[in-house]
Amino acid sequence: MEENSIYDKKSLRTVYGKTADFNELAKDCVAFSNAEGGYIDIGIEDGQALPPKGQIIPEGLATDIVNKISGKTQGVTLTAEVFVAENGGKYIKLHILRNPNSPSATSSGKFFLRIGNNSMPVGPEDISRLAEDKGCISWEDTETKYSWQDADSEKLSALIGLLKKSDRVSNFVKQKETKEILDFYYLTDPDSDKMTNLGVLFIGKQTQRGRIQNAPVIQCIKYDQYGEKVNKWLWDDYMQNPYEMISSVWERVPEWKESTEITEGLFRRNILAYPEKVIRELLANALVHRPYTVRGDIFINIHPDHIEVVNPGRLPLGVTVKNILHTTKKRNEHMAALFYALHLMEREGSGYDMMYETLLANGKPIPVVTEGEDSVSVRIDRRIINEEVIKVMQYADKHFDVKQKQLICLGLIAMHESLTASELIRILNLKDADALRSWLRLLIDKELVIGTKNRSKSKEYQVNPLLLKNSQFMGKTSLKRIEDYRIKELIKEDLRIYKIASAMEIQKRIGEEIPSKKIWRQLQALVEEGHIRKIGSNRWLKYEMME
Repeated sequence: MEENSIYDKKSLRTVYGKTADFNELAKDCVAFSNAEGGYIDIGIEDGQALPPKGQIIPEGLATDIVNKISGKTQGVTLTAEVFVAENGGKYIKLHILRNPNSPSATSSGKFFLRIGNNSMPVGPEDISRLAEDKGCISWEDTETKYSWQDADSEKLSALIGLLKKSDRVSNFVKQKETKEILDFYYLTDPDSDKMTNLGVLFIGKQTQRGRIQNAPVIQCIKYDQYGEKVNKWLWDDYMQNPYEMISSVWERVPEWKESTEITEGLFRRNILAYPEKVIRELLANALVHRPYTVRGDIFINIHPDHIEVVNPGRLPLGVTVKNILHTTKKRNEHMAALFYALHLMEREGSGYDMMYETLLANGKPIPVVTEGEDSVSVRIDRRIINEEVIKVMQYADKHFDVKQKQLICLGLIAMHESLTASELIRILNLKDADALRSWLRLLIDKELVIGTKNRSKSKEYQVNPLLLKNSQFMGKTSLKRIEDYRIKELIKEDLRIYKIASAMEIQKRIGEEIPSKKIWRQLQALVEEGHIRKIGSNRWLKYEMME
């Protein structure tokens, strides 16, 4: 198993012998405790899936680890157990529980957080955010003074009916009594008849919902091309629960139903200005991932060429605008589980994948996330920037067994005509070329995408011309996909005519759409091959033919 946000592995030398380092292990335990909890297998070397064959665990070591880590940390709860692997080697599995109420720290007062497969230090400026996130987790479980028997009977009946019809709810849960189902989804306190904040939010009466802390309010404002407000819709009377609010936003705002007509051969097709799946996912994310200890309304700002959904509060600690596509961090986990059961959102960590795929399949740019000082905004563009990408993705999805990640990658390459490995890593916010491999491998194996011979991050990927032909791609002919050897010949021909020129001057004459990096690489290659030479340096650098 690969190391990730909930799993790590360490050598037995970490806890036994002269090289034992319990301070390092304590740091990792604190990081897991401050995140989602997790497991550490001790006795498995890096790069290995199993412990060394026949490895023995000294008697009492598991208990010793728990005692030492408990003494070196604050707020960390863990257990340790010895297991025997299939090859006969033994190892210790540490189970670190998540601390749901307060930040955990080392005995020296340092804080860490598990992000991806790393335990990252939490600086002084972020300790308050960590504490805030811990407080947010308990908001939905907080018991109110309202009994579930006094809930809105229509909302209660509707919710139970939706859960029993959902294919995301097990038969075991569906067969429970009403109170048991409410307990299962943390809508009521299991030891009393009282509703939690989450329960009031979903099944409470209007007066009850209006009195809980920071019940959600949505404002949708339409602006004209001059930035003036021309229309406004409000959901501020606490009459609706989150399920009803999302449906109401979609039904009441006419701008969602506007569309652009495109031609597909002899037929015409209407592409919605904003796909329904994307709008609903954005609203669900705004409701689920906001911190309910922070005041503020959810804003949907509709501009002539884009919309912007603005949510109060910052991203959960450990999630950034760069890693949001790959990092999962639950803020209101019980609400997220209920939203998933009700088909209000995708499973945890896959919502942005769905939005990427849906927008690219409609020829639109991917979403842009921005984090402010006290808010997070997501921008979705209205315009279709490349109708032909729609054909490519439809054809690939219909005729090849490709997964969501590969469709996203294919759509990005088709949208840009060609992308280097480094550009794909940047757009997809991946760690490195190894992480990119899982996005690209299937596309290359099925020959949907072809790459240049380069073996570095400058390796360039393009959609296979055969796929473009089969999908009836009618994009404009562009020099962006031109082969390297042709660029070399164009550069040499240009210098034969103009004698001396800068890289910018050459690019302007042979094709401005050719990426400047491609031209620069071929200029360097021609210099190394002795065909041209450099004159000057830096801003005044120019090139001259040697022949």
